[in-house]
Amino acid sequence: MLNLFFRHVSSCPHLPKPDFDFTYICEAKNRDEIAENIKRRKSTGDIDLILRLYEKLKGPVDSKQDIEEELMGAVSKIPNRSHPDILKLNEEPDTVNIIGEKRKFTFKPLNFQEISKRLNLARTDGLTNLTGPRSYFLMDDLARLEHALIDYSVRSLLQKCFQLVSVPDILDRGIIEGCGMDTRGERNQVYSLDTDHGNDLCLSGTAEMGIARLLMNQKFSSSELPARFAAVSRCYRAETSKVSEEKGLYRVHQFTKVEMFGVCKPADSDRLLEELTCLQEENFSRLGLHIRTLDMPPCELGQPAYRKFDVEGYMAGRGGRWGELSSASNCTDFQSRRLNITSEDGNYLHTVNGTCCAIPRMLIAIFETHQRNDGSVQVPPPLVPFMGIDVIGYNRMPTIRPYKQRLESSNSFNKQT
Repeated sequence: MLNLFFRHVSSCPHLPKPDFDFTYICEAKNRDEIAENIKRRKSTGDIDLILRLYEKLKGPVDSKQDIEEELMGAVSKIPNRSHPDILKLNEEPDTVNIIGEKRKFTFKPLNFQEISKRLNLARTDGLTNLTGPRSYFLMDDLARLEHALIDYSVRSLLQKCFQLVSVPDILDRGIIEGCGMDTRGERNQVYSLDTDHGNDLCLSGTAEMGIARLLMNQKFSSSELPARFAAVSRCYRAETSKVSEEKGLYRVHQFTKVEMFGVCKPADSDRLLEELTCLQEENFSRLGLHIRTLDMPPCELGQPAYRKFDVEGYMAGRGGRWGELSSASNCTDFQSRRLNITSEDGNYLHTVNGTCCAIPRMLIAIFETHQRNDGSVQVPPPLVPFMGIDVIGYNRMPTIRPYKQRLESSNSFNKQT
């Protein structure tokens, strides 16, 4: 276990002041490069505003503190730089690897919703009134498959020298923003808690945020690097979609995910990103999935990523479409400058993160890939030891019928009174 866990983790509620790279951002000769990066990343940053504010601070001003605060806010919206290799991409990703082959069916493949409904293993419809939109219940062997995937993923990470941690699902807004996520405005995907329960608290969208909080204000020795962490958590996303192919489990507001997070020296972050991506490919291919790895263009990176690889799975029941299973990102020093994660000599380290297993998408890929003609689903061999069965069949639970809410009209109420 790393010495990190024996160090004092500050309980001070105040976050470290971000140490932005003003030397690069406020240098006029870098203006065009930064502006082009903002444009290609489809970011809201304004480099011209930053340069104007920076020049103001050089002269006599009445409210220097106000200008400094405005400057810090403007700089916080500047996205990370983009890896040179992705600058050649327009708005389409580059396919860098394809593993496995499309399964040839002797029958018409069904989609996940059709399979799970036939087997009575999932509920995704008629839940809005009681549990909110895009909710779901997993039952019997489908719930067991969820836990098998978690156990399978965690074991694979422990074998690769990852340290397992358990993280909170409720975090300070500043931590989430320090990871590069917007928590306010129309584009944010974050659930904010009512102020009655505390100021500026939000539900975490990924364990990456909780691990980043754990590592805030930490110094790593060379012998501890690269440090690899893993966590299992619930993830909360306020994002929505009206695309018909994304109904059911494909895009939901809460789900379970196994996350990977790494901290390393700047010279090692590209290599660590490749390591996480290879681990994703290995885990998915062992489950018999047909996958492809994409090098994502600047417009798909978000604020913190310097480079991002997505791994997509072929989903036969979705009309032969590919669906994202995971992603892995090199955030360089974007997060460490905001959360003060450094080496012993005070230099900012690089952070790398990746999805090891996002449960809903994996359930879809497994069901649609390994469905059988009789309606059952073959369990991939690596998951059999965790489930104790090799075929998923009809739900053995007692019949649970959908609850129908009765809405009494005002007239009927008046008649009763």
